[in-house]
Amino acid sequence: MTDFDYDFVIIGGGPAGRRAAIQASKLGKSVAIIDDQKMIGGVSVHTGTLPSKTIRESVLSVTGWRDQHFKSRQHRDGVKMMQDSINSRLSTTLGDEVEVIDSQLARNNVRILKGRAKFSGIHKLAIQQNSQGKKTSFSVTADKFLIAVGTKPFRPKNIPFNGTTVIDSDSVAANLPMPKSITVVGGGVIGIEYATIFSALEIPVTVVEARERILEFIDRDIVANFVHQLTERGISLRLGRKINKITLDNHNCPNILLDDGRQLRSEMLLFTAGRVGAVDNLGLEKVGIECDSRGRLVVDRETLQTSQPNIYAAGDIIGFPALASTSMEQGRQAACHAFGVPINHSGNSFPLGIYSIPEIASIGLSEEDARLKGYQVEIGVARFQETSRGHILGNCKGMLKCIFDLSDRKLLGVHIVGEGATELIHIGQAVINLNGGIDYLSDNVFNFPTLAEAYKVAALDAYNRLPKPRLRA
Repeated sequence: MTDFDYDFVIIGGGPAGRRAAIQASKLGKSVAIIDDQKMIGGVSVHTGTLPSKTIRESVLSVTGWRDQHFKSRQHRDGVKMMQDSINSRLSTTLGDEVEVIDSQLARNNVRILKGRAKFSGIHKLAIQQNSQGKKTSFSVTADKFLIAVGTKPFRPKNIPFNGTTVIDSDSVAANLPMPKSITVVGGGVIGIEYATIFSALEIPVTVVEARERILEFIDRDIVANFVHQLTERGISLRLGRKINKITLDNHNCPNILLDDGRQLRSEMLLFTAGRVGAVDNLGLEKVGIECDSRGRLVVDRETLQTSQPNIYAAGDIIGFPALASTSMEQGRQAACHAFGVPINHSGNSFPLGIYSIPEIASIGLSEEDARLKGYQVEIGVARFQETSRGHILGNCKGMLKCIFDLSDRKLLGVHIVGEGATELIHIGQAVINLNGGIDYLSDNVFNFPTLAEAYKVAALDAYNRLPKPRLRA
């Protein structure tokens, strides 16, 4: 056998890379992570998942958003104090997370090598370090590799980014701005999350999306309910509209010309229409691996292998769903396959969570997808206003939707919009994975008062329309 420096080398210290490293270490393998950032954690910790969710919680706290049903909006502290409070919480949270990650990797004997990695062969990486202006380089060999470099914001040339009034999501995560008005370009997860955060701060928001719908992968009824809530709050949606041109006025504020001739003016523009793989200078051509136009890598979705069998890829770099939770599982599965450990694929087990205000969560089939697959379905809907907990919270606008298979009464999908959706979805996840259905949910006892009762309400809603067995005389 050829001797290598490591059994497994991972490029990137985000969720996929960390989970893969710890899994491989637990299998008794020698492991190293190569990361070119000052602190470990990747996009998830520093510019993506954790910052946006921390900012969201901070905004909910400083604005009293959750209590708005019971009291009129009171005059809040000044903008500067709010901004300082949010950014202070963000800094503390990210610092704590980095400490936890460093500790986990150290306990599992995962070595962290700082520097920029580039393939020089199918079993070899060249690592370049830049310390205090001095460049050094060295090589690392390994039996298997995992590419988990994540993504970065897509920055098309026709958008006049300037870091102040025309920005991307990385800039928001670094220091939450407080403009008097903002236009968000992109109706995907990132754009919608930030649009609702700014709206909660009572900042006028316009969302521009080239497609006819926002969040196209979410059940239509859930999106319809969500859009209704957004428009009630004054968020302006410009759907099916593309940007023809953006110019800056004398104050550097963006003027946006849409393809229908309309003009939008705001103090700031946040561009969130897509992300690209961070594959620059990775040397993929040296190992015969190609990426698509957005820098994403194609893998076998069962094994996570690229076209080069000893090189795996996981996380945002391989595309949808590009969530921290799914990235971690992909990293674990890649490490297991690399070293001959059987992988248990659990079908629809990955929940989707969108941390907008209000939250959205989904698992399994949507109603539309279920019907396209040939299922005969019955739908159960519960509105949070039908639960006592919803009234206690003052949050009566959310809803939970269950998709049931008429043939065997099994639960096919759950879709939620409203307070706590990203937590509630895991009840549906367990029921789906354990082949439960309408009978379990309608007969089960849930704590009272809880939002979880919505599952029982939805099950009974569907049950009332199911064919009833005929009783013998």
